[in-house]
Amino acid sequence: MATDIPMTPQLEQIDGEIQDNFRALANGFQKLDKIKDPNRQSKQLEELTGKMRECKRLIKEFDREIKEEENKNSPEVNKQLNERKQSLIKELNSYVALRKTYMSSLGNKRVELFDMGAGASDPTAEDNIQMASTMNNQELIDAGKKQMDETDQAIQRSKQVVEQTMEVGAQTAGTLKGQTDQMGRIVNDLDTIQFSIKKASQLVKEIGRQVATDKCIMLFLLLIVCGVIAVIIVKTCLCRL
Repeated sequence: MATDIPMTPQLEQIDGEIQDNFRALANGFQKLDKIKDPNRQSKQLEELTGKMRECKRLIKEFDREIKEEENKNSPEVNKQLNERKQSLIKELNSYVALRKTYMSSLGNKRVELFDMGAGASDPTAEDNIQMASTMNNQELIDAGKKQMDETDQAIQRSKQVVEQTMEVGAQTAGTLKGQTDQMGRIVNDLDTIQFSIKKASQLVKEIGRQVATDKCIMLFLLLIVCGVIAVIIVKTCLCRL
């Protein structure tokens, strides 16, 4: 499919290879409608799965080339190239949905989902989806796109839950930080109180020593006074004699 988006020769080559694979996938699924033998259907699906893996590899290579040329291109060209990449991913996802639907029609109860990597989703078939043998190619593509839209909505809901969880985590971290700061202030206050108690104990001891010293001085003065009185009494008695 021709495109008016300006591309480097390498991007044009990759885009062309992807389109060749898409045409091969479209033809392959059309042929699959005409195959009645389950064994041949399984073999055809294996070949188509290989084509899908090749498309996945080419899309990743397309993305790498876009990133390498990003600084050389204008913003508008980069936007167009990224839109082109998303278009390729969606078209590949529609074929992935077709594969899952055909696998379900073959009676597989559990089918390993095709890993699409970054930028793509793994669609799941609805329980009431029509059997592939009763649907044409366009109906199958529409069903695949519908499943992709539902998957995108589920991813968006998951992102909202993650954002809410991160917000609650941030609030919890803020609360814990506030409590930690409060505990630090309490520890500092306890240190101050302990220091004050220690100083008060030292002051009480000093006062006690001063009181003991004062008592000794008073006792010594009392003894002196008593001695003076005794001397006076003795002299008085001698004088009378």
